[in-house]
Amino acid sequence: MPAQTHTLETPGVDLVHDVWHPADAGAGHRTLLTAGHPMDARGFDALASYFPDRTVVAYDPRGLGRSGRKDGSDQRTPELHATDLHALIASLGGPVDLFASSGGAVNALALVAAYPQDVATLVAHEPPLVAYLPDAEKAFAAERAVQAAYHAGGFGAGMAAFIALTAWQGEVTDEYLARPAPDPGQFGLPTEDDGRRDDPLLSGTGTAITAFRADLDALRAAATRIVVGVGAESRDQLAGRAAACFARALGVPATEFPSHHGGFVGGEGGWTGQPEAFATRLRQVLDDGAA
Repeated sequence: MPAQTHTLETPGVDLVHDVWHPADAGAGHRTLLTAGHPMDARGFDALASYFPDRTVVAYDPRGLGRSGRKDGSDQRTPELHATDLHALIASLGGPVDLFASSGGAVNALALVAAYPQDVATLVAHEPPLVAYLPDAEKAFAAERAVQAAYHAGGFGAGMAAFIALTAWQGEVTDEYLARPAPDPGQFGLPTEDDGRRDDPLLSGTGTAITAFRADLDALRAAATRIVVGVGAESRDQLAGRAAACFARALGVPATEFPSHHGGFVGGEGGWTGQPEAFATRLRQVLDDGAA
């Protein structure tokens, strides 16, 4: 069944979201909300197709995709996104189960800390919580180098540096930081500067997400069941390592999911994981919480 598109108007943003309704209206499963950052709703199309027995909702976060901002700011903090998620869940008649990935998983942790009644089970897949890494100082320096490459040379230069960082295996070292900036051409990226400096991934406007320190006491006290996911192929990369370190800090095991950081993606945006296997694993995890 194709998705229906809705808009939730709030003072700061009009949140556009897609809703897939189950073929069987009496299936009885809790609504599954999906959240990414900077990924918008399109990144969850494949995953939604493997849950025909649930209402699935995917949204465009504030300032991304179709969700136009009205607050005049370009900053992207987990707390701000948490208020948006809270408003969206209220409009859906929550509580919901929430699958959140990457920066969306960080935002979802802020949501659960502030509004624990909103979410029954949170699956936080590879939140890039850099502050929890043992090599956090060097990792933040590498993140700043990505932003510097973007501001100096544009999208291709910044994205090449980002890909090199996120694909790096193990701790960020002095040797890594000393490496020359990668050539965008080797990744098939444009070498021409398009002049724009507003990319949400590369510009630095979302650094509050990677630098976020979650309220561990609030998360432990919440009735929400929190599952921290790590990709089988990406567990030694930056986001996978950060997720595992955060899971240890929270006192929960890291739960392995198939494929990589975008393992649930089915080719949207040119990125492909193992969406069917990922959905099977996600269903198992959600069903464990419902037992």
